[in-house]
Amino acid sequence: MTESTFSLESYSPLEIFGINDRNINLLRELFPKLKIIARDDIMRINGDQQEIEIFSQLFTSMLMFFDNYGKLDDDDIRKLAGNGNAGEVISTFREANADVLVHGKNGMMIRARTINQDRMVNSIAENDMIFAIGPAGTGKTYTAVALAVRALKNKEVRRIVLTRPAVEAGENLGFLPGDLKDKLDPYLQPLYDALRDMIPTQKLVGYLEDGTIEIAPLAFMRGRTLENAFAILDEAQNCTEGQLKMFVTRMGRSSKFVITGDITQIDLPRNQRSGLVQATKILKNIKGIEFITLDIRDVVRHKLVTRIINAYEKKE
Repeated sequence: MTESTFSLESYSPLEIFGINDRNINLLRELFPKLKIIARDDIMRINGDQQEIEIFSQLFTSMLMFFDNYGKLDDDDIRKLAGNGNAGEVISTFREANADVLVHGKNGMMIRARTINQDRMVNSIAENDMIFAIGPAGTGKTYTAVALAVRALKNKEVRRIVLTRPAVEAGENLGFLPGDLKDKLDPYLQPLYDALRDMIPTQKLVGYLEDGTIEIAPLAFMRGRTLENAFAILDEAQNCTEGQLKMFVTRMGRSSKFVITGDITQIDLPRNQRSGLVQATKILKNIKGIEFITLDIRDVVRHKLVTRIINAYEKKE
């Protein structure tokens, strides 16, 4: 008698087990010789080793199916089981998703869409810190968040830390309604938006509540050491030299840092220099740090954004 354990830490058990354990009951029907116990986000299987290996292949293909299509019902499971070769199904899914960073809501496959976004993906595998610099709409932040979610899902890090400097871009922070969190949340909204695309709502709420994902203004980073973390500093062009130096020196063991920014949209007072601009000169030759420049060819928003950026570049 052999026992095997499967963890659904990265999934909502309801989505995999089904309402009232409907999918689990189907698996019990398909594998009558196995004892299948599902509790919370853990499933334990007892039985013959060969049967468990076949079950494991089918269950892996079920998770891959859910990653691709955002659903999993009894018909889907029967089709996967009826294929007769779960290993072939797994191989097909892996080949089709080789370049997928993370599967988002409703089966959305999130991957690098441009050459320089792909450079970000490859660079973070080789370097512990990367700077992604480019104009609006080039997917700097979105790609960085996808890399962070992938690292968390693959258990390469224990948490994600997302931060931005709370610099006013023509608006007055003090006149916004609410408490400090209410005032600061609008600055952090793009980070929330990206996460909502990539993580189921219930799971995301849990991550935010238990601190697995932290979204905070840059000032909250002072004095900390970020270990086993994937940290992203967004809108870094609005950091002063001291602020950016403070952030990059927060790096602890087993961490990855991505700094993104657009040096054409600096909102600092005129008497302050952008820390991001200075970093391109001070840190450019340090091993383990790579600077990636995104440009107009990487714009993935509406085609008008490309034309708008072109027009402003010509004026400048």
